[in-house]
Amino acid sequence: MGGDEREHRRLAMTLAAVLLLGAFQLGEGELKGNYSKLSGIIIPGFASTQLRAWSILDCPYSPLDFNPLDLVWLDTTKLLSAVNCWLKCMLLDPYNQTDHPECKSRPDSGLSAITELDPGYITGPLSSVWKEWVKWCIEFGIEANGIIAAPYDWRLSPSMLEERDLYFYKLKQTFETALKLRGGPSIVFAHSLGNNVFRYFLEWLKLEIAPKQYIQWLDDHIYAFFSVGAPLLGSTETVKGMLSGNTFGLPVSEGTARLMFNSFGSSLWMMPFSKYCRADAMYLKHFSGGIRKGPNTYQCEQKEFQSNYSGFSTNIINIEIPSTRGIDAYPSVSEFSQTNYSSMECGLPTQLSFSAREISDGTFFKAIEDYDSDSKRTLHQLKKSYHDDPVLNPLTPWDRPPIKNVFCIYGVDSRTEVGYYFAPSGKPYPDNWIITDVIYEIEGSLVSRSGNQVEGNPGPASGDETVPYHSLSWCKNWLGPRVNITRAPQSEHDGSDVQVELNVEHHDEDVVPNMTRSPRVKYITYYEDSESIPGKRTAVWELDKGTSLDHQL
Repeated sequence: MGGDEREHRRLAMTLAAVLLLGAFQLGEGELKGNYSKLSGIIIPGFASTQLRAWSILDCPYSPLDFNPLDLVWLDTTKLLSAVNCWLKCMLLDPYNQTDHPECKSRPDSGLSAITELDPGYITGPLSSVWKEWVKWCIEFGIEANGIIAAPYDWRLSPSMLEERDLYFYKLKQTFETALKLRGGPSIVFAHSLGNNVFRYFLEWLKLEIAPKQYIQWLDDHIYAFFSVGAPLLGSTETVKGMLSGNTFGLPVSEGTARLMFNSFGSSLWMMPFSKYCRADAMYLKHFSGGIRKGPNTYQCEQKEFQSNYSGFSTNIINIEIPSTRGIDAYPSVSEFSQTNYSSMECGLPTQLSFSAREISDGTFFKAIEDYDSDSKRTLHQLKKSYHDDPVLNPLTPWDRPPIKNVFCIYGVDSRTEVGYYFAPSGKPYPDNWIITDVIYEIEGSLVSRSGNQVEGNPGPASGDETVPYHSLSWCKNWLGPRVNITRAPQSEHDGSDVQVELNVEHHDEDVVPNMTRSPRVKYITYYEDSESIPGKRTAVWELDKGTSLDHQL
């Protein structure tokens, strides 16, 4: 068995054991010691649900046509032999998220929708993880109805998931059916974008259930939430996908990848945003009764303007403006303060830098609107599907979910992209930008691909290769004022090298342990409330690089 397979198997065993043993840790109630009453509900991440054709599409110059129920995502054979046809079945209208006139695709259902993805591309490692997890659940004796997948069309914005597919309504029914079927609450396993989906569901639920019954519904139906590899403050790789294209190993050009990615309403769901800026929903919820509609408000703390980079380690976008007539030729750019310019010589390219807030609030897209044809589409989707969403503006930091037990799991200390330098390529859209340099965070430091010096505030660790540490570790804010920290090797050990710190003070910021590291040892570090709120438990697990938490959005 290869190293990766062993790691995947280890995570599968861990998750299966969670489902098996979780009930034995119930401190109260009739479920104690009876895991047969628990259900495990999986909410997969971006690109982690199969999509099947729901129309007939004749592909000229190819023997492979698309017929109803044919696999679209991900059938690499058809992708290679009929890429233009394949794209028609994948693309959505960039403004209203409707299907291509000649082809439509819909998400598959059941466990096979998330465990039988074509290995080797985008979700290859992850699909094998869920498959192994199901296998171990079976070996542990968990019944077939105890594991439930909640696949969805990961191309859609959150509001469209409900408008087109009634996804959140059906997810509520899934929890209620699981309770009736097995007699106990469910454990939610959400991976990557699946965490964003689950967060939106919790907010949607507030509008669906009487306010006084909301918490009771959660207590009855959800015992624990396992957040795996969550982009809690967004992912910087999303920016790369939106401007230059990210193929994720698929046999397509970067321009094609950009065209496809930017047609999805979900592409904006993963943008990086500031931890200092929050927004009220359009519907102001009053748990004393009644719901009234009010204007959206978006406000940032003073810290956003006193500190750099919106809390991230550096500016995420540094882009060269192709000015040949001076900056006044571009009204959208000239609106910005002169301090944002690195060069103001008339006729020379001007470099602008943008933080996470300036990306998520639309400032960046307004700045390049004059010479990027996609910016108008982005600004339209940003306002319609995110800033004006009546349930939630997802581009805001979220508080601890009101669930009894919350466990956050993610990998750390892998080289992770945190910033980019873009320049005009001289080609038309979608190939009009090229990446000239990349900034990485590596184990608490910042380095560039070109070797240039990088300004910034690196955190104590780096991310999981896809999501920066700053975004992954946001869930540490959900811990209480005092935290117990335990660091142990991931491999088998006799306990002599376990390090413990008790009652570490925590003030709504990152918790950094004062512990030693051996360079050849991979650790797992546990952070837990030293004094939990009655009925609530919060824990964070950081796994060193090389673990099975290979992250795909």
